Amino acid sequence: MPTKLTGWFVTLALAGLATLALPSGTRVASAGALPHPTAAAKVEPHPEINRAMVALERAKFHLQRAAHDFGGHRVAAIAAIDRALVQLRRALRYDRD
Repeated sequence: MPTKLTGWFVTLALAGLATLALPSGTRVASAGALPHPTAAAKVEPHPEINRAMVALERAKFHLQRAAHDFGGHRVAAIAAIDRALVQLRRALRYDRD
């Protein structure tokens, strides 16, 4: 017949095994701590535009550090990236207004 101590030990052992299955760095919420309902529902409204902006910034970074001028085309490309970034920021602002 199981005792109260045996049940407690089994519960503790199962909890320990459950944490072994989690990737390192994963936090487990306590039973009473539920996430805020809007936390999971908050989705980035325009992920494509934001990813494009990051890619443009990265391209600009590399172009600025290029060793060759490429006959002025590198400078023109950087200017075009700056204009594109301005337009994308305006697009995001337009959607918020």
